[in-house]
Amino acid sequence: MKHPSSRELFRYWTTLRGVRAAPDRDELDPGALRKVLGDSFVLTFDPAGGYPFRLAGTRLCGLFGRELKHAPFVELWDGESRALVQALLAGVADEAVGIVAGAVGLTASEPPLPLELVLLPLAHRTSLHERLLGLLAPVQVPYWLGIEPVRAVRIGTFRNLTPGGAPSLVPAPVPERRRPRLVVLEGGRAP
Repeated sequence: MKHPSSRELFRYWTTLRGVRAAPDRDELDPGALRKVLGDSFVLTFDPAGGYPFRLAGTRLCGLFGRELKHAPFVELWDGESRALVQALLAGVADEAVGIVAGAVGLTASEPPLPLELVLLPLAHRTSLHERLLGLLAPVQVPYWLGIEPVRAVRIGTFRNLTPGGAPSLVPAPVPERRRPRLVVLEGGRAP
């Protein structure tokens, strides 16, 4: 993960999750995520509706130059990327794994903007097919952000985020410290 907000969101999600497949959506504390809220979003798991935004952060809305609440997430992506993005969203819920992906924001007149996408499952009453937590943020903030809206996003490479796959982002268990023991060996000089 390149973006610090992505790492913070994944670390928080992993801590909440513990040994479960995903944390419950009611466990999310906006205060604990205050640094990443602007780039974060929550989607409704509704494939027929294009996975509409339930919540969208202010920086994310500023990136697209409009309010995103209730807008279909899938429609933000260019035509070539939509099928893959839908498959990734379904896979996040079906497999209970997170995804990190590189993406590129396309505008009318500015150069392509490198973005990072994180998708994480949320549980609700034991179902993983209700809500998805995510983050979409520019790798570097351009000078034109908020002036020139991103018109479409193109998906790039992606990978699963599992504790085994991202060990530096998962809180490491505290190693057990053992006290050194003194061992006395019988010996001496041989005659």
